[in-house]
Amino acid sequence: MNDVIFGKNSVMEALIYGTREINKIIISKNIHSDNKIEKIKDLARERGIIFQFVAKEKFTEYAEFNHQGIIAQVSPIKYTDFDEFLEQNHENSSVVILDGIEDSHNLGAIIRTCVCAGVKGIIIPSRRNVQVNSIVEKTSAGAINHIPIIKVNSLTNVVQKLKENNWWVIATDASAKDNYYNVNYTDMNFAIIMGAEHAGVSKSLLKASDFIVKIPMENDFNSLNVSNALSAIIFETVRQKLTQGQIKK
Repeated sequence: MNDVIFGKNSVMEALIYGTREINKIIISKNIHSDNKIEKIKDLARERGIIFQFVAKEKFTEYAEFNHQGIIAQVSPIKYTDFDEFLEQNHENSSVVILDGIEDSHNLGAIIRTCVCAGVKGIIIPSRRNVQVNSIVEKTSAGAINHIPIIKVNSLTNVVQKLKENNWWVIATDASAKDNYYNVNYTDMNFAIIMGAEHAGVSKSLLKASDFIVKIPMENDFNSLNVSNALSAIIFETVRQKLTQGQIKK
């Protein structure tokens, strides 16, 4: 339970003075609103933190704690600021953008793959995407401590800023014409966008991308796990850089 904070006073103190990143605040629909709840909601709005009203059944696993009908889900890491990341000197660098990934195990596996492949950062949206939690941390096998995780409010704005700063954006889509290995990933900064398994990359991000690629399949079964799909693509970029002598063996 080291990634949650219980109770009105504790949550409020975490919002005002805390140094830990809060992913989301959940509030029971069954509790009556009071000054503290209203203050917590105001503070959450000011800080861009999601708060959500849920049925009391959601609190069953926390029954032994005096949670007072409110819990803050806390990230075990500190997220990296996107603008600060962008200001760093990047040459032949890569980032991965995740659009709607919902499973904590998938995010953990993706983080582990990215570290092994030398990816410089992972960008996730603050909404409609799993946030970093203890399951993600454990699944990454410690890799989460070796790569910046960047949480942003708008992936569309991020893609636009990347392009303005000479990054190429490559989205994945099962219906794309080009295969992922037909792109030359050498001599450029690039971002790879991976979408949710059931929905894929959003239309707005596909439209904003410079390339759209797919992984060719032997048959009609095209539901490759997102972490496995990323591994295939990202290690093709590693292979190309090795061939060009951009990475030392």
